[in-house]
Amino acid sequence: MRFDVVTLFPEMILESSRFGVTGKAIERETVGLSVWNPRDYTQDRHRTVDDRPYGGGPGMVMKCQPLYDAVNDAKLKNQHADCKVIYLSPQGKQITQDLLIQASQVSQLILVAGRYEGIDERFIDTVCDEEWSLGDYVISGGELAALVVIDSITRLVPGVLGDENSAQQDSYMNGLLDTPHFTRPEQGEMGLVPDVLLSGNHKAIERWRMKQALGRTAIRRPDLLENKELTTEQKALLKEFRNEVHESD
Repeated sequence: MRFDVVTLFPEMILESSRFGVTGKAIERETVGLSVWNPRDYTQDRHRTVDDRPYGGGPGMVMKCQPLYDAVNDAKLKNQHADCKVIYLSPQGKQITQDLLIQASQVSQLILVAGRYEGIDERFIDTVCDEEWSLGDYVISGGELAALVVIDSITRLVPGVLGDENSAQQDSYMNGLLDTPHFTRPEQGEMGLVPDVLLSGNHKAIERWRMKQALGRTAIRRPDLLENKELTTEQKALLKEFRNEVHESD
């Protein structure tokens, strides 16, 4: 898996990617990362990458040609048949775990980080395969979104995490939020660890964790359950969780 980021701030991507899971994956060459600055593909001495928008209005718009040439170089260097070009934009479809899982199957992702008022629409229509968004809000540029995408997909790449089950048990992987987690000490000023987690009964622990995941999702993200088909056991566990919460109130 490799990532290529087209950005006016390559240092921002490279420096932030040096740490944690992503940094280790790059060191081991499990994933590849390159940056491409559109300014390197300009034709004038001022290295101009933007211009005023036709029709007037505030701000500047990124020009097609430098972006196109940067993307083309990223493609030519690697020549992956299943390469995808993604424009990170507040107008794109919202990034979800399912979207990232699908993207992790692609050999190369070229992430285009916009700036200013946006990018010339002709580039988006002609070059980009998809537009992705972090959510319904606006940030100053696509670099932070690119870093989120790189980190979240990298952890899905086989061999990146120390325990392959770690990614599979993350929130959203099975359409639910993650279960609560506890570690030592068993008791302290902030309370006790649930007895079931100390029991050594793996079946009971698995049942408790599923119940907590279902209950937590129902409370915090009920929208996730709207289109999820629960098994008979899951329905019973969710009912049990709700009864326990009601009794504690």
